[in-house]
Amino acid sequence: MPHSIPLMKTAVFMPVIASDPPQLSKKISAMQIADYFIAFANTTGSLMTNMKLQKLVYYTQAWHLVVFKGEIFNEDFQAWVHDPVLPSLYDQYKSFQWRPILRNDLNEASLHELERQFSSTIKEILSDITSEYFHKDAYALERSTHEEDPWRLARQNVSPDEPSTNIIEKKTIHDYYSQFVKSDGQELQPA
Repeated sequence: MPHSIPLMKTAVFMPVIASDPPQLSKKISAMQIADYFIAFANTTGSLMTNMKLQKLVYYTQAWHLVVFKGEIFNEDFQAWVHDPVLPSLYDQYKSFQWRPILRNDLNEASLHELERQFSSTIKEILSDITSEYFHKDAYALERSTHEEDPWRLARQNVSPDEPSTNIIEKKTIHDYYSQFVKSDGQELQPA
């Protein structure tokens, strides 16, 4: 039975299943997760920027680490000025700068094809992330990650506008977001 868990200090709640995941038959890449969000944006008539995409992929990995006790992809996020960033994903879409990413090949049909490739745990996390985070703009998501420990700890000795390639450790991500979930999957009530 699904439960709700708070996603951030701002008391966002997300339904989850409290069971252990089945083993993934194949590894999913960060690029496939990004393609999912771009296809979802195109299907719903929304705009997707590189900045927003980074945060959605980050939260997908973070909550999968906590809820299903495993990473989706191997890459590590770095603590850049404007939040957690996967350099390979940034490089893929940096030509769009601050403008919306245009990918006409990612549409409703490709969204369904991507979903067929994902395990049930990844589909559940993606559903929860789109429900809780997708409607927020990149700057609201930036404010959220700036208030959260994983990014802040990775940048603790770096000035606010200084570039950084410091890794945001998966253990730090797991430990931070785990505080919002009881071991039995029940939600924690915000203080």
